[in-house]
Amino acid sequence: MKAEFDLVDIKGGNIGSVKRCLERLEVKFNEVGADNPPDGSRPLIVPGVGAFGAVMDSLKHGHLDTLLPTLVRAGTPYLGICVGMQVLFEGSEESKNSPGLGLIPGRVVRFQHAKVPQIGWNKISARHSEWQSGYVYFVNSYYAKPANEDCILYQSNYGDAFCAAVEKDNITAFQFHPEKSGPFGVSLIERWLTNVSK
Repeated sequence: MKAEFDLVDIKGGNIGSVKRCLERLEVKFNEVGADNPPDGSRPLIVPGVGAFGAVMDSLKHGHLDTLLPTLVRAGTPYLGICVGMQVLFEGSEESKNSPGLGLIPGRVVRFQHAKVPQIGWNKISARHSEWQSGYVYFVNSYYAKPANEDCILYQSNYGDAFCAAVEKDNITAFQFHPEKSGPFGVSLIERWLTNVSK
């Protein structure tokens, strides 16, 4: 794969597993963050595990909370994983005083009808025929509720149906951990890498 990518360190916990996945795929990437911010010349990969508010506080360091939306609105492809998906929205019940990036209308809410956190494998069902359904690995107590359901790429069920992934313009994001979801999960990362390398 000739294209290079920017892996954004938002101090959210799972960057190591994503790095190892990219290295196994022999994908070239640059680690970026507050001290060496991205410039929009390469697609962005934004992983994260942790509390919504803590991650947003980390993004504010180095003004990534304003830089990332600027780059994405200008057309830079964005892949979000776990909290890297949640911060795309306007806010979260987990951290009510921490606005999100606001790139997708909607909010992040807590599971109400199942034990939290959800930890383990769960089936995701594709809403578009060109994407495959399969089983992936989740670790989450909260999930996104987009204001417009047209952007939902995958749904799953944990007590009730919930949004497991979104796709909107140049944004793709997964609530689950594709890098920890075996060959099927890795295939989703490969699909995105290929699409944005064209």
